[in-house]
Parts: sequence; C-alpha cells; structure tokens
Amino acid sequence: QVQLVESGGGLVQAGGSLRLSCAASRSIVSIGTMGWYRQAPGKQRELVAVITKSGSTNYADCAKGRFTISRDNAKNTVYLQMNSLKPEDTAVYYCNVAGTHNWGQGTQVTVSS
Repeated sequence: QVQLVESGGGLVQAGGSLRLSCAASRSIVSIGTMGWYRQAPGKQRELVAVITKSGSTNYADCAKGRFTISRDNAKNTVYLQMNSLKPEDTAVYYCNVAGTHNWGQGTQVTVSS
C-alpha cells in the first residue's frame, strides 16, 4: 500500500545525536499509528517509539528521555530524533505502519564507545 524509505543513519560516538527520516510514497494523513523499530544482529526486532494519527506518542523504556518521534503529514514523513546515543542503540532502524509486517531496508545506526 504505502512504501516507506528510511534514511539518516550513520556512525556516531556515544553521547552523539542522529535524526532518522521515514519518507512515505503517499499521504500518511489517513494512516493510524506509525512506529520506529530496531533490530540488532542476532536479536529480535523491537519497538522503539510510536506515534498516532493525532500525534500522541509512546516510547519503549530504552528510548524514554532520549528519543523523540514526530510526524509531518504535509511532508509525508515520520522522524526519530535520537540524542544521548549509547552503544546498545546500535541496530538497523525501521519505520512501519503499526500492525503490518512488510519491512523495508532500514537504516543502520552504529554507536561507538
């Protein structure tokens, strides 16, 4: 239905920041909850943050106080601002519509100590 392309990942030192972007192929105004997920090598994919159509947000404990998810419907884009990054944040980050299982390529985030 909607194609999502993640970008903005990279290599940063612990304590640094990154802003991830998730660009949608069409309007996301009618889409409900969208979320950012991450998966480290050898580990299961986990939910990091979600944002509803109305802009309400929720975060996993690992992201609270450090990450901020936002949604710009006019630009068909969802963002994840990541501050105070830790080595354990290293993973491939994915954006998706909540409840779906069609995963894209994701964007790699690597945090060095």
